[in-house]
Amino acid sequence: MDILNKPPDISKDFLEFENTYYLAEQLEAFDPLTGRGTIKYRRHAYSTILSFNSMDVQLEDTGPKEFPPGEYEVSPVLPFRLEFISPRTVRLRLVTGIEAPGKEDEPSLMLVCENKQSNDAWQHSETREAHRFTSKYGTVTLFKNPWRIECADADGKVLTSSCHRSDNDTTFTPLMPFGWVRRISDYARHFSAAFHLQPGEKIYGYGEHYTEFNRRGQKLHLFTDDARGSQNEKSHKPVPFFMSNRGYGMFVHTSAPLTCDVGKYYNGLHSLFVGEDVLDLFIFLGDPKAILDEYTGLTGKAPMPPLWSFGYWMSRITYYSEQEGRDVAAKLREHRIPADVIHFDSGWFETDIHCDYEFSVSRFDDPARMISDLREQGFRVSLWQLPYFVPRNKLFREILEKGLYIRDGKGNSPYEDLILDFTNPETIEWYREKLGDLLRMGVAAIKADFGEAAPMHGVYHNGRGGYVEHNLYPTRYNKAVADITREITGDDIIWARSGWAGSQRYPVHWGGDACTSDAGMAGVLRGGLSIGLSGFSFWSHDVGGFVAKTPENLYHRWMAFGVLSSHTRSHGQPPKEPWEYGETLTEQFRNALNMRYRLMPYIYAQAKDSSERGLPMMRALFVEYPDDPGAWDTDDQYLFGSDILVAPLFEDAGSRDVYLPGMHPWIDYQSGEVYQPGWQHITAGEIPAAILVRDGAAIPHIPLAQSTAFMDWSTLELVAFTHDAESARGLICLPSENTIKHIRLIVQNETPQLEHDPCKGTVAFALSQKKSTDT
Repeated sequence: MDILNKPPDISKDFLEFENTYYLAEQLEAFDPLTGRGTIKYRRHAYSTILSFNSMDVQLEDTGPKEFPPGEYEVSPVLPFRLEFISPRTVRLRLVTGIEAPGKEDEPSLMLVCENKQSNDAWQHSETREAHRFTSKYGTVTLFKNPWRIECADADGKVLTSSCHRSDNDTTFTPLMPFGWVRRISDYARHFSAAFHLQPGEKIYGYGEHYTEFNRRGQKLHLFTDDARGSQNEKSHKPVPFFMSNRGYGMFVHTSAPLTCDVGKYYNGLHSLFVGEDVLDLFIFLGDPKAILDEYTGLTGKAPMPPLWSFGYWMSRITYYSEQEGRDVAAKLREHRIPADVIHFDSGWFETDIHCDYEFSVSRFDDPARMISDLREQGFRVSLWQLPYFVPRNKLFREILEKGLYIRDGKGNSPYEDLILDFTNPETIEWYREKLGDLLRMGVAAIKADFGEAAPMHGVYHNGRGGYVEHNLYPTRYNKAVADITREITGDDIIWARSGWAGSQRYPVHWGGDACTSDAGMAGVLRGGLSIGLSGFSFWSHDVGGFVAKTPENLYHRWMAFGVLSSHTRSHGQPPKEPWEYGETLTEQFRNALNMRYRLMPYIYAQAKDSSERGLPMMRALFVEYPDDPGAWDTDDQYLFGSDILVAPLFEDAGSRDVYLPGMHPWIDYQSGEVYQPGWQHITAGEIPAAILVRDGAAIPHIPLAQSTAFMDWSTLELVAFTHDAESARGLICLPSENTIKHIRLIVQNETPQLEHDPCKGTVAFALSQKKSTDT
């Protein structure tokens, strides 16, 4: 069924008998000094084959079908370019026909460093069969006839290679090789970048997805969409980037829709069906950390959010008045529940949902005074808004008359709503003025909700169509909010739902409207791990789920997961305030948040390290342990930073099986019990999750405060978690300096000693060791 904003399936273009297919056949010319050459593509068409009453299809050579005869190439010879961006990264760019002058060098919103080259790091050699380029991290080989690109690691192990039409000779299953299609319906040309998958190969990333963590066996449509939950195959934040457990990754530099068949149709083939007439492909070599560093070096690393954002965000659907906001703040302090943010969702306007950037005059007596008073109490204020304007919104007429919205091909709005056009400089200026007034009033963060429904067939101010602007809309939207926030407050902080490649430069993002269930909670974790492997360092989720009132037991368990995420926010259908459930849950919330606030030096230092290296705060086990096969198969636990392992409880049980990676022991953060690596059955502590620390880690703590604004960073406790290790290492980062310092504790006779003072006397360190007991 075709419905509005349904993700297009680009792979269907490659299944039509009426279309014409051009398959990469051979290298016609290549200059290794410039990396430029040409490829000959042979023309094919589908035909049928009958075998014992079963019909199938196959690709066959076909001749010219154009008039006038001889004017159009039957087997076109087209240019391509191979660039060497770094010792780990190569860029392959191919076209399907005539390209407008200058298009190749147009600036891209997705890239921050596209012109960097590192030719000297790669050595060229040529044989009769191929051109080979070698760096210290691997080789990239261009085979001449048949044309094929192959990647290998430094030891010569082939990581992957492109699929040629001759590979059909090895199987009865008809394969679509590396090439492109010309559609009969509109003459549009789309690429099929087909690469072989090896036995045992696993694929991860592709943005925020809630389905199985390992993408192999799945078919993904990369098209920003309102996922409406956390257990389906839609995505708020698809990203055309993936990594393999074999030691390589790829990024398709495009904003057009993609369909990625990761061994679903044919188990040994990874087909990137790109809805564009150019294929711009970056290939990375290395382990997960190296690949993420390279990818975020191209598309941008997430800047460091402010300290207060790592505190607790209290929210619900929704606080409607100044008095409600003040009351919630007072209750948080009364119940000694640490918190830093009060969020007003869709109800702070005079009419709910009618985003007009003005506080309700009937329910907010003095919003500026409220914001100031809350700031003195250690709270920031966050406000919801969206870029869609319903017809009864009082700004609707102004937006219409000023032409600030996206149009259709007839010059009208394609929807009943008006959607802001962020390709229009006048729209951005109008929007900045609206948000700027709020930020100058003292608002600390703007929630950039929605953004997934930019019209696919819209006409945008920059002259481009919705086909290539739809997926870019979230990044433009995120950027507009982030830029004005940074300009006025100095902070790198928004709260965004939608995204695309490059959106990680505008933190923080959250996972959308999570299902209120155990399975929803597990799906949220898979989404968080997946987006973390797509360049996003900072990510959060609605603690307790969004859709319905949260059962008390689920809320208790989800909060343990929430406080050990990069950012922590309760949000969704009321009640969300723990005291509304009674004293038991209130105390449980207090304990969990007390742990988070005491861990703030660890959280802040790990956040800074993640920001600088393009790593996720919530990271898959294999990011730190790529040589552990079991780490690649685990999707229901994670590392919080480099040293703390978290295994949430996804059902009403007090224990669970936990996989402990590496070759060293792990120490229970709560009980001190020591566990050896491998599978262990672990009983959760007072905070309902298995929380373990790597043997040899030094975890910094700070005295408890009710807000990050009241924390005393002049006194820190360094806790050595050691069993076999004779020393403990860790990181600290003082907010006043924002530079990472390395710490090392020498542990002798259970008495830690600081090897050297990284803060040169400005911080008083209390040293202790977690008492451990063997299980």
